[in-house]
Amino acid sequence: MEKKDIRSYTFEQLQREMESIGEKAFRGRQIYEWLHVKLAESFDEMTNLSKSLRQKLSERYEIRKVSMLERQVSREDPTEKFLFGLCDGNVVESVLMKYNYGNSVCISSQVGCRMGCRFCASTIGGLVRNLTTSEMLGQVYQIQKISGERVSNIVVMGTGEPLDNYDNFLNFIHMISDEHGLHISQRNITASTCGIVPNMYRLAEEKLQITLALSLHGSSQEKRKRLMPIANKYSLDEVLDACDVYFGKTGRRITFEYSLVEGLNDTPEDVRELTEILKKRSCHLNLIPVNPIKEREFRKPSRKNALDFENNLERNGINVTIRKERGSDIDGACGQLRRRYVSAKEGEAHENLCND
Repeated sequence: MEKKDIRSYTFEQLQREMESIGEKAFRGRQIYEWLHVKLAESFDEMTNLSKSLRQKLSERYEIRKVSMLERQVSREDPTEKFLFGLCDGNVVESVLMKYNYGNSVCISSQVGCRMGCRFCASTIGGLVRNLTTSEMLGQVYQIQKISGERVSNIVVMGTGEPLDNYDNFLNFIHMISDEHGLHISQRNITASTCGIVPNMYRLAEEKLQITLALSLHGSSQEKRKRLMPIANKYSLDEVLDACDVYFGKTGRRITFEYSLVEGLNDTPEDVRELTEILKKRSCHLNLIPVNPIKEREFRKPSRKNALDFENNLERNGINVTIRKERGSDIDGACGQLRRRYVSAKEGEAHENLCND
């Protein structure tokens, strides 16, 4: 019998599940606290449960392991990057960034990615599989345990497209913000999408309070198509309409992410086109000088050119900032650490972390 992933059950689902196996509903509440407050990684840790119940749980359920394989600590700023191993041998990466207002964690939503954005290391090799809700939670829980400090903010901007893993992503949002778990405010959660329009509309109807960040990266449909294959399916106008609906339904200001690529999308024409797109919207624009990766020839603009680009947009009334580069002395670009690890391990059998 295949074991069920117990950490992916919501608070209500876990109580019903316990009743379905002949236990009282309150056992579900106890187990939920162990999993999502005390961050237990084995049933043996659940000492207020009888030995027979712990045995019963271990026979029917599993707590999907998310195990640290590598940890990189920046010497330049309080940033740490983690490579986590999953129970099937796949790996994902996550980032801890410490700020004055609290600790922010960037997590992955998929192993690999099929969106194909030209400047992104995460998409090289394509999509392997979706992460379960448990594996998304596990990244946050592991970083909180390793650091010994509470996580206050989450960005779902690591490897993968969260709206391409919609159900597990949505379950993650509900569970990470649940008052019976870590209870991280939805207003402190940001999710990035390249623009899967139907699921943007679905997300708007959920009436969540998370911030939606759109990967814009081009000031026109044609420029966006050069960088993002998804633009061949959903036009810039369609994506912007979906952003407007999200803002209208939730009242949450949209963040637009814009990777600056030298000579491609950092020209005066781009300033004019971006101004036309953004001036009528309640939004914020994040400029991100592109992180070079060896598989691509894109280069970041000079510091002066990036500042000029920002200043010209500001003069046009656009709310814009250049994102501060973090962890530049470690594998900073999204997907780089995983890509390097997988390349080094090609041809080798991965250790099955499930068989501890």
